[in-house]
Amino acid sequence: MKNKHIKVIAFDADDTLWDCQGHFEKVMQYLYDELTPWVDRETAAMELFATERKNMYLLGYGVKAFTLSMLETAMRVSRHEMPAATINDILQRCYGLLQFPCPPLPEVEETLKALREGSLPNGGRFEGDLVVFTKGELLDQEHKLERSGLAKYFDHVEITSDKGEKEFLDLCRKLDIRPDELLMVGNSLKSDIAPALAIGAWGVYIPFHVTWQLEHHEHFEHERMVQIDHFGQLLEHLQI
Repeated sequence: MKNKHIKVIAFDADDTLWDCQGHFEKVMQYLYDELTPWVDRETAAMELFATERKNMYLLGYGVKAFTLSMLETAMRVSRHEMPAATINDILQRCYGLLQFPCPPLPEVEETLKALREGSLPNGGRFEGDLVVFTKGELLDQEHKLERSGLAKYFDHVEITSDKGEKEFLDLCRKLDIRPDELLMVGNSLKSDIAPALAIGAWGVYIPFHVTWQLEHHEHFEHERMVQIDHFGQLLEHLQI
């Protein structure tokens, strides 16, 4: 990164700091299995995606929205023939998504510690703020951050219902920085990187092995974005 005036490094949470989508995928696979008497797995996945997309405006992101979409899909696709015991099992598996362990992904804690201590491989120091900037349901995201043990590394946590250009500009105003003084680190080109670049900020894209369908985005390159393969490489690209 050529910008030597970054004052805030903001990190996405789910699938950047810890694995989240992997847990959701297991619950989704269970639904697809249970719907096989009515439709094939591919159709079941398409039906769930259609339900989530329809509900996005009213329900937003998070486990609660996911749970309602799962139950709605199960009942609609099975024509209300799915046994009550199976519906309850789906519900309990969704509840489990509110409590799954959140150990940091590889190299995350070591990298955050190095940034907090100001020790970069090139001999530089980062003396700005570290921030969590994530979307989702407030309590769920707060609890995951607490379970991860990473809260101690951050100066500020911002949880929002969505992450577009408006939300990024709001974050800059709240932190009293210019957009070009912000570096966003995340796994989603759609909600982490593209809107940050659009307002003049910087981006570090770290692909995760699985991506929620509603977060899919065509790959692109940008002069203010770098892509890295693993979290620890972040330190190598900072020239602060």
